[in-house]
Amino acid sequence: MKVGNNMQQRLAWAITGSGHYLRESLSILNSLENVDVFLSRAAAEIIQQYGFQSLLNAKGHRVFQDKTASSVPVELFYQGKYHTLVIAPATSNTIAKMAYGFSDSLVTNLYAQAGKTRVPSIVFACDTAPELESEAPRDNVVKVYPRKIDLDNIAKLKTFEATTVVEDMQSLSESIQKNMYLTAQSAIQS
Repeated sequence: MKVGNNMQQRLAWAITGSGHYLRESLSILNSLENVDVFLSRAAAEIIQQYGFQSLLNAKGHRVFQDKTASSVPVELFYQGKYHTLVIAPATSNTIAKMAYGFSDSLVTNLYAQAGKTRVPSIVFACDTAPELESEAPRDNVVKVYPRKIDLDNIAKLKTFEATTVVEDMQSLSESIQKNMYLTAQSAIQS
């Protein structure tokens, strides 16, 4: 059961170290209010490498970085601060860890604690098709070919309770809006 007042709850958004649809993810993030952003160590690096720091800072969201061994910011889930966790974009490494229950980084800890506190998670997985085009630094586009294990891990994660795995930006935006609507309706009924 969630603790806290639904009207005061925020959206938690975690970013991993992928450039795949990072620009588009930041655009969706910047269209939202009341968001706390959590950056993996690789995300902090990749945002700099891609030149997206101004996009991250544009809306003035609170930003937490992976700087503690125990992932201190996860305690906010125990305080009932969040109605939804979004992980976008999510690397194949993060997907694999989440699919097998590892919680050894800020982002994987957030996912584990969201599950343990019954906060729904929306995950935009980067490696969703056998062949993809992905943005690389300095406006380059590269072809990537996810491995079978990457696709298998996404399929496994899709079976997890309170987890929605999306494969494109439209689905990501729609899933966030749906969760926000349900949260608002729940708050009205309380």
